[in-house]
Amino acid sequence: MSVMNIPYLSLQKITSMHHQAISDAAQKVIDSGWYLKGEATARFERHYAQYIGASHCVGCGNGLDALTLIFRAYKEMGVLQEGDEVIVPANAYIASILSITENNLTPILIEPRLENLQIDASLIERAITPRTRAILLVHMYGCCSWTSTIQEICNRYHLKVIEDNAQAVGCLAETKHGACHTGSLGDAAAHSFYPGKNLGALGDAGAITTDDTQLAELVRALGNYGSSRKYIFPYKGKNSRIDELQAAVLDVKLSYLDEENSRRRQIADYYYRNIHNSDILLMPGRIAWEQCHGNDLSRNYHIFPILCGHRDEMQLWLKAQGIGTMIHYPVPPHKQACYKEWNARHLPLTEAIHEQELSIPCNQAMTDEEVACVVEAINEFRI
Repeated sequence: MSVMNIPYLSLQKITSMHHQAISDAAQKVIDSGWYLKGEATARFERHYAQYIGASHCVGCGNGLDALTLIFRAYKEMGVLQEGDEVIVPANAYIASILSITENNLTPILIEPRLENLQIDASLIERAITPRTRAILLVHMYGCCSWTSTIQEICNRYHLKVIEDNAQAVGCLAETKHGACHTGSLGDAAAHSFYPGKNLGALGDAGAITTDDTQLAELVRALGNYGSSRKYIFPYKGKNSRIDELQAAVLDVKLSYLDEENSRRRQIADYYYRNIHNSDILLMPGRIAWEQCHGNDLSRNYHIFPILCGHRDEMQLWLKAQGIGTMIHYPVPPHKQACYKEWNARHLPLTEAIHEQELSIPCNQAMTDEEVACVVEAINEFRI
């Protein structure tokens, strides 16, 4: 096959798909002379809350701040105390763990299931102790990790359910209330609009969604230096606010989100049907895809992961064919130097994922020809 030029993700191409609308929205903000806490922010917060299905949306600086502010607000409310335990998937991106330890809370790392790379619900209940107060559900790789079983466990033990929705915007879960978006399934949710996300800004931005009015008001105050009103500071807060430009851009892109997630699902469908290589140990999500007959709305394919025992060799092979890839993530949190107190732990499934995971291109800017070339290159890989 001829060498292609298929980047893992081209933000330039994705932005150019709606260039005029984004430019018009940005110019409107520039011309307004109002760059923080204005109409664009209020409009996006309203539209995003409606999309998610939550009563409140509070913009902030980034996804990590969103998580950190939720935990901090719960501490201010007396729901959480320092030292309390928060259950979290062991294979989460480190930001999820950082938000817990930043608040002097204790992460309880739970292994994932290999078939979907999400937290293993069967391990949650045995990890609960008298100090457990919450679970941080991280919807890894753009896949909804919420289940009715997890919710029942949390109800039984009176645990707060906090969603890390950084990777899963637009995913749906079947609940007793019907199909609901991730970000509306728990007590509160954190969202990241990092440029590479399915709903990405032109810089850093984040948000919190919740039905809890007190929590929303507290988060807004804490992200504004702790101010409840101008120059009045009942809390020791921080500066974490979404700016008008990012809010305006996100409001434009929100209207295209479902369409673009649908295109990602089309690409994933093609991958599942056509990738056949015995060196690939697993394509997480294939089972759910088969069960849903190719219409799995619980995934937005922010990341399309494959597990390969010869991951590094396959990555080099694909690079030689002009195909970009990424690894999510090369080192798990419990093996990072910043958590040296955990380095001796052995979490075999988590470690296997970090040794074998390879993310292949899967985004709305790809052409059918590029998708076919990715499949051809993977199928031709040999050791």
